[in-house]
Amino acid sequence: MKFKVLTISISTGSVPVVAMSRVECAEIDLHLNERVRILNPKNSKEIIAAVDFYDMPSFPRNTIALMSEVSKALGVRNGNYVDIEREDSPISIKYIKEKLQGEPLTKDKVEIIINDIVKGRLTDIDLTYFVSGCYTHGLNIREIVDLTKAIVNTGDKLNLKSTPDEKIFDKHCVGGVAGNRTTMLVIPIIAAFGIKIPKTSSRAITSPAGTADTMEVLANVCLDSKRLEEVVRKTNACIVWGGALNLAPADDKILRIEHPLSIDTDGLMLSSILAKKYSVGSTHILIDIPYGNDAKVKTQSRAKRLRKLFIKIGKLLGMRIKVMITDGTEPIGNGVGPLLEAIDVLKVLRNDPTAPQDLRKKTLFMAAELLNMQIRSITRCRKIVTEILDSGKAYHKFMQIIEAQGKKKLPELARFRFTIIAEKSGKIIFIDNSHISKIARFCGAPKTKEAGLYMHKKVGDKVNREDALITLYSSNEQSLNYAKDYYYKCNAYKIK
Repeated sequence: MKFKVLTISISTGSVPVVAMSRVECAEIDLHLNERVRILNPKNSKEIIAAVDFYDMPSFPRNTIALMSEVSKALGVRNGNYVDIEREDSPISIKYIKEKLQGEPLTKDKVEIIINDIVKGRLTDIDLTYFVSGCYTHGLNIREIVDLTKAIVNTGDKLNLKSTPDEKIFDKHCVGGVAGNRTTMLVIPIIAAFGIKIPKTSSRAITSPAGTADTMEVLANVCLDSKRLEEVVRKTNACIVWGGALNLAPADDKILRIEHPLSIDTDGLMLSSILAKKYSVGSTHILIDIPYGNDAKVKTQSRAKRLRKLFIKIGKLLGMRIKVMITDGTEPIGNGVGPLLEAIDVLKVLRNDPTAPQDLRKKTLFMAAELLNMQIRSITRCRKIVTEILDSGKAYHKFMQIIEAQGKKKLPELARFRFTIIAEKSGKIIFIDNSHISKIARFCGAPKTKEAGLYMHKKVGDKVNREDALITLYSSNEQSLNYAKDYYYKCNAYKIK
C-alpha cells in the first residue's frame, strides 16, 4: 500500500510511532498499537513502527503521519510517498505473556526480549507488561544472570585492562538518600592510590541530582567510549554519564517504564546495576544499600536479601562484590541539588573546616571498605584513605579527572533565595529524605543546576527559635514559592 507522508515534529522518545486515520485503519483491519513496516522506495530504508490513530475529520485519506524518529530514519519529507505493509507482532510478545502468567524465562527468550527492546520493536505497553510480569512473579537467579548478560550483549563493552589479570574497581549506591554524594569522593581517593575505577553514572529521574548531574557542574560528562578510555588511561578514573555511551541501552528503556509505575523489582534492580558494571569490565565492586522509611530500600530485611543476591549473582558473572548496608534515615551532606552538592564535594576534598562531616565520614568508610578488596587489613585501609584525603592527593586527582574530561567554570547559585527558620527551640530528631528531595526539585533541581537547598542544621543539632534551618535557591520566584509552600505543608524537620 502506498501512502503520502505527513511529517510531525513530535518525538516519542521510545518506540517508532506513526498515525493513520481511524476510519481508514478500520477498513484495512489495522488496530491500535499493531505494527507496520514502512519502506522509502527511493533509498530502500525501512522501519517498523506502532500505529496510533489520527482522529481529525480533515485528515486526508492515503496519508500516514510520521513522528520525528520515523521520518528521520527513513529520510523522507512532507509529500514524499512510502510503502507500508502489515508486520506480525514479534515473538517476544508471546514470551512476555508467558512471564505474566508466571512462567520463568529461558536464556533464549530473555535474549530475544532484550534484543527487541533495543531494536525498538516493542511498544511502551509491551514493555509495561514485561516489567509487570517481572514485578508480579519475580526473577530467579538464572533469569537475573541471563537478563544481565543480554542487556550487556546488546550494547557496547569496554576493555580498560592493561593486563588480563588487572583489577577494575567500581562503586554504586542504590539511591534514595538526599545529598549522598560519596561516589564523587571515593573515586578520586581510590584512583589516587593507583587503582583503575571508571564510574558511569545516571542522571536524576526522581531525585534532585544524580552523580552525573552533579559532576556536570564541574566537567563534561558526555564522553564517547574512545574519550572515556583516554581519560581512564590518563587518570585511572572517570565520572561520566552512562547515557552518552551505548552501554546497556535496554536498561534505560526498562527504567523509563519502571519509574512512572513506581515499581521497584529486586531482579530488575540487580540486572540494571550489574549490567552497567559488567559492561565496563568491573571486577571488584562496592555496593552501598542505604535503608530507611524514606530511602529506596525501606527495611533492613530487604537490604540483607539484596546483599545476598548481589554477592551470589556477582559471583556467577565473575565479579567480586562487597555490599555495605548503611543508614538511610536522613540526608547526607548539606547541599541538595547539583551545584550545592558539588560545593560539598569540593569542600571535603579541600579539607575545608565548613565541609559536611557526615559526608566526609561516610566517604572514608566507603573508600576503606573498597580498598579492603585489595588490601586485607581494614585498619591499614582506613589509614591509607584518610592520608590520601587529608594530604590533598584526592583533591589533586579529582582536578586531574575534571581537566581530562573537560573542566567547566563553577556557576553562581540561583538568585532567588529564602531561608526557613525554626519555629521553636529544641533538638532536631528527624529530617525527612523524601520531603527534602521534593523541596529541592520544586526549587528547580536538577534541571536548573544552580537550584536546590542548603541544610544549616542536621539531626542531633540543637536549635533556638528563629535559627536558620534551610536556605532555598531557585532561578524564579514562582518555583521558590512552590518550594516554600511545600515545606510548610510537609514539615520536613521535626524538632522536639
